[in-house]
Amino acid sequence: MIDSANKTTTQTGTTLTAREKRDLQKAQLRPLANLRPELYDEEDYSQDELESMMEMYNGTMASIEEGEIVKSRVLDIRDNMVVLDIGFKSEGTIPLEEFKDLPDLKAGDEVEVLLEHLEDQEGSVVLSKKKADFMRVWERIRVAYENDEPVRGTLVKKIKGGVVVDLMGVDAFLPGSQIALRRVPNVDELLGQTFDFKIIKLNKRRRNIVVSRRVILEQERAGKREKLMKELQKDQVRKGVVKNITDFGAFIDLGGVDGLLHITDMSYGRIQHPSEMVHIGQELEVKVLDIDWDRERISLGLKQLQSYPWKDVAEKYPVGTRVSGKVVSITNYGAFIELEPGIEGLVHISEMSWTRNVRHPSKLVSIGETIEAVVLKVDPNEEKISLGMKQTEQDPWMMLPEKYPVGTRLNGKVRNLTSFGAFVEIEPGIDGLIHISDMSWTKRVQHPSEVVKKGDSVDVVILNVDAENKRISLGLKQATEDPWLRIGETYPVGTELRGKVVRLMDKGVVVDIGNDIEGFVPVSQLNFGQPVNSPADIVYETMNLDLRVLEVDPIHRRIVLAVTAIPEDQPPRPETPSKVIPMESDDYNMSDPIPTPPDSYVEEPA
Repeated sequence: MIDSANKTTTQTGTTLTAREKRDLQKAQLRPLANLRPELYDEEDYSQDELESMMEMYNGTMASIEEGEIVKSRVLDIRDNMVVLDIGFKSEGTIPLEEFKDLPDLKAGDEVEVLLEHLEDQEGSVVLSKKKADFMRVWERIRVAYENDEPVRGTLVKKIKGGVVVDLMGVDAFLPGSQIALRRVPNVDELLGQTFDFKIIKLNKRRRNIVVSRRVILEQERAGKREKLMKELQKDQVRKGVVKNITDFGAFIDLGGVDGLLHITDMSYGRIQHPSEMVHIGQELEVKVLDIDWDRERISLGLKQLQSYPWKDVAEKYPVGTRVSGKVVSITNYGAFIELEPGIEGLVHISEMSWTRNVRHPSKLVSIGETIEAVVLKVDPNEEKISLGMKQTEQDPWMMLPEKYPVGTRLNGKVRNLTSFGAFVEIEPGIDGLIHISDMSWTKRVQHPSEVVKKGDSVDVVILNVDAENKRISLGLKQATEDPWLRIGETYPVGTELRGKVVRLMDKGVVVDIGNDIEGFVPVSQLNFGQPVNSPADIVYETMNLDLRVLEVDPIHRRIVLAVTAIPEDQPPRPETPSKVIPMESDDYNMSDPIPTPPDSYVEEPA
């Protein structure tokens, strides 16, 4: 107000008279009279005294308003209460528990408190330190939010959808998606840790604060990525920290940008899982193998910082060297042996045993087993080493010619049958072949099963030993006397006998005359001298015939017969006509060639 003479002009431009001015002053001092009636009676004061009291009022009471933070002085600490003076007509009290952050509080200390009410029902001032602290913190939070500044907070406890964060004593909510750049597998591990956060939502009325750590991390990553894009180059060696591990590799934090260290680039040696080489949080040096900023992919290598193990491998493992290694992998065709980290050799299935017919490598070796082998071949360019297990022992085939000279008689077990003969085991791992031509002196054997069966024990004779090609020829018939040496005595010319038709040839008929002996009836001797177009016109297989011996030839192992009669008692004629086999000569033993084994025969299932 501006006072001039007896008139006063208010701030709104209204002019007051002296009387009006006095009434206004009394009205303003009346609250003070209500508080201290013993000090005031409006009829006892002059105009000058009223002016003095107004100055006192404006200097004290006018500066104290409800809802404001004021300074107070500790008067006393009583039990659980703290008595405070804020310069008003009465003291205020606050529970001692609100001063937990001030354990050394004592009388005379100044503290800031919130003036909630000038007086309650009992006329006392209502104060609160806790609310004053909250208002101070809230103000700092509000300023940080408006200025987009980070705030420091501690993760307190896990709740549904996220985590509670303590921001200077105020609870804030951190959504799970805002904790880090990627999903955090175990949030409990972060509890108690302190980070910087950005306030992304603020509601004072509801006291709702939502914060984000991811925003800060993204800003940091963007800055570091921009810096790395300028610095990072292919073939660089940089330090990084293992951030995550998967089945196919590990992600390495290079300082704002992640790179992939693939499992194949971790070691020259064989590893089953990346965790064998690295662990989360580990710091290591890696080499940058490739950079693709468009796809944000960086390929890293660890083994590329190690010496190349295949360098000078030919000098280290010359052919013929005896080595020891661990079986690390087994396939259908062999086993891989680790000689040293990054150096593996293959033992082919054919190089595992001199004598055993190995069906699968797992029959002889197992993963993790340590074996000895001999280097057979080294190819550094292809990173291949051929190894042999059987070469660590003497080849038993080299001793067989001396151990089993031709003519040796022995007993063996029929182990397998093929179309051309039978394999007989003469000692563990050593088999010999009885060709079908060596199974019978007299009988035309069409298949080995006609003479022997798998599992039979038979007496055989060594016919030949080929140590180089690992083949032994055995004879079954040679273990018995050759009946053809005395065939002339058994079947002299003119002998009458009965035989059974076994095969029809275009130039005659083969008949079984007993004792596994076969004879041959030429076409001219089938119909008692009458012309015959085909043997099938006269006879059929299994038909019985009365015969006479015309010729016995032990050298060529043949008996020539003639039909003397056809018995009436005959087996039924087959519905399918007998097949007539062509032959190039009258020698029936040459008419049906005996199959021979291939140069490198392979056993067939029985």
